[in-house]
Amino acid sequence: MSRLKKGLIITGVIIFLVLVFGFLFIHRLSTKGLPDYTGNVQLKNLIEPVTIQRDNFGIPHIFAKNETDLYRATGYCMAQDRLWQMDLIRRATQGRLSEIFGKDLVNSDLLLRALQISQKSHRVWQKSDAVVKANLEAFTDGVNQYIQSRGNNLPPEFSILGYTPDPWEPEHSINLIGYMAWDLTMPWNAEISLYKIAQKVGPEMAAELFPDLANQTSVVYEDFAEASSELDARDLLLSAAEPLRDLGITVFDGSNNWVVSGKKSTTGKPIFANDMHLGLFIPGIWYQVYQSVEGQYTVTGLALPGEPFVVAGHNANIAWGMTNVMVDDMDFFKEKINPQNPNQYEYLGEWKDMEVRKEAIRTKEGDVVEKILRLTHHGPIVSDFKQIQDETLSMMWTGNLYSNELRSVYLLNKARNWDEFKDAVSTFNSVSQNIAYADVDGNIGIYCCAGVPVRKKGDGSKIVPGWTDEYEWDGIIPFEDLPHSFNPEKGYVSSANNRSVSPDARTQIPQYPAPNYRIDRIREMLEAKDKLSIDDIKAMHRDHQSILARDFTPGFVSVLANEKALNETEKKALENLRNWDFTYEPDLTAPTVFEQTYLELMHNIFWDEMGDDLYAGYIKTGYIPRFGLDYLRRHPDSKWIDDKQTEAVESWNDMVVRSFQSAVSRLAEQYGPKPAQWTWGSVHHFVLKHPMGKVAALNTVFKLNRGPYPVGGSAHTVSPFRYPYAAPYDSDYGSSHRHIFSTANWDDSQTIIPTGESGIPSSPHYCDQTEMYVNYVYHADPFSKAAVDQATRYTQVLKP
Repeated sequence: MSRLKKGLIITGVIIFLVLVFGFLFIHRLSTKGLPDYTGNVQLKNLIEPVTIQRDNFGIPHIFAKNETDLYRATGYCMAQDRLWQMDLIRRATQGRLSEIFGKDLVNSDLLLRALQISQKSHRVWQKSDAVVKANLEAFTDGVNQYIQSRGNNLPPEFSILGYTPDPWEPEHSINLIGYMAWDLTMPWNAEISLYKIAQKVGPEMAAELFPDLANQTSVVYEDFAEASSELDARDLLLSAAEPLRDLGITVFDGSNNWVVSGKKSTTGKPIFANDMHLGLFIPGIWYQVYQSVEGQYTVTGLALPGEPFVVAGHNANIAWGMTNVMVDDMDFFKEKINPQNPNQYEYLGEWKDMEVRKEAIRTKEGDVVEKILRLTHHGPIVSDFKQIQDETLSMMWTGNLYSNELRSVYLLNKARNWDEFKDAVSTFNSVSQNIAYADVDGNIGIYCCAGVPVRKKGDGSKIVPGWTDEYEWDGIIPFEDLPHSFNPEKGYVSSANNRSVSPDARTQIPQYPAPNYRIDRIREMLEAKDKLSIDDIKAMHRDHQSILARDFTPGFVSVLANEKALNETEKKALENLRNWDFTYEPDLTAPTVFEQTYLELMHNIFWDEMGDDLYAGYIKTGYIPRFGLDYLRRHPDSKWIDDKQTEAVESWNDMVVRSFQSAVSRLAEQYGPKPAQWTWGSVHHFVLKHPMGKVAALNTVFKLNRGPYPVGGSAHTVSPFRYPYAAPYDSDYGSSHRHIFSTANWDDSQTIIPTGESGIPSSPHYCDQTEMYVNYVYHADPFSKAAVDQATRYTQVLKP
């Protein structure tokens, strides 16, 4: 054999071995974190055996004979499925993301530390009652026993990032309260953005960007008693804050819920529907779990990875679910700094010392970055985070006030009636939610559970002087004075982040609500039939009818019909709009034409006054731009409408024509010359991304991301597949779950989440619900022991 031939053979063998060992290494890395759902396990500190029955989707149904065993098993199960996600969220609450992702997240860590989440958790832990503490300690023990049992056989993210998880502690679970409260805080993005815009264009023009609450007449608590109030109704500026969105650890944002009473349901008992809206990532934010303590209670629903209690779900007696109140729970104060000492600020004529903290932030690169946090009695100095150079702003936030949402959800899991429900949610202050209710006795209701600041002066929407006590808070509105509704005559309750109460209600909620589009459509469907079935509720969840498009399109068509200079492509696009029924179905072209025209109109009207930076900030303020554009549609004499870059004075009609033509041109350039190529489903996709999926090699090897999936709907439809204005049309936001609970027979309840129960990419339950979710298919949510037994695929027993 020639030397060349031998060399080729040896080289081929080496390449083959490298490939084989590479495959084995990747396979080992991918699968070593997979749990065994069937093997029996010895667990320390258990009192009696616990049985875990998982269904075809890997959802655990945990049967225990006492509470501490139940929550120890819950910790074990949750760690089996979501350990890396639990650690990721924990690191976010502690401001320790730089340790695993690197120095680019130092400023995010500093901001998260400024929120003082861990400090509040310590206060909550100290004040919690003995039963809740014992359950949290049991959950913690279950998590830690699982970590210890795995050794190096952990989910692949730990190996890829090169670290192992620290032991879990009870206060880490409580940290989720603070993080949820922060993620729900409305003003963080919008108030500063509008403040900067007002500085440039003046207060008169900026005021037109605030929601016109006089036009937001659909309220959540329609029957809340009217009376005089010491509190003024406030037209406030809010927006959804989405910190650390790319990591997939956002919590609540928008949401829908509605409950129909027995007189409006085909079952003769209430039917409950809820879908909470948030960023859609892998792993999903919800962990589906069923928990049962023999002879005491059974509860099923959604938990947050890292805490043991069901946040939204039902037990044998009641069902509950949530939507964001959109309350203004944050104020910004302009502080006067001592020119001789930057760590002092003026208050009531005296120089006060700030609290100064030195934060040492460790990074993945091995560095320790030292940063300084300064706090006044209002809260942390946040000017640097908001890139404001010439002023010193502090932030006051209800998330730093005492609340005990963990107590609330624990008691909700066991509540049996409206009175016990109210007692449970009375401490749900920082994570402000409209919590809907239904019970097996036929009652329905909804309660505004919110920490609503009582301001001495001002409306909360503007930056106020910090050197006086005129703008301080006098606590929060008492729970019993908050809006609520119980068994309303109309036979249903509903909310979709809309305005809470009418202007003459006895208690006002300072908020910036979502536009009426979703709630009005929900109520249209609720009123369309005398009685609704579970199938009717499903149809509501998948509804793609847009009231926003219904408001704007006829005006667009009327203007464009009189335009003589349309080319053939533009005429075909106009014909699609003219014949449209305002539904965002994937096979229609009209939604694409409308959305692109709407986006072009937004840019054409606002950009010339704002410029690049302000406009980029403005379109990140959630619902705010929609309010602004709707106001201008109804007030076409606004100064915003004229293009300041031209000598001519443009009208609303001129801007509609310009925007439509640029929209058609852009669509033709991006998707092809024929409008038939622009169907909504071909451009509008649902994409699920893993926090590490942006690294192409990791995504290829471990199959971290999922999609794209063509979908209908948009931000303003009941089924809300929202996309970022700056990057249409891939959606990473929508219903984080869909639940339908039947109080007539809990076994008829149905549910779905966008991902799957497992956060491990190689698990068969990683994204095994995604296709069903995209197609509006549900799976059973069994409740009776017989139904659970019938659905069981895996059984595991934890033994003392």
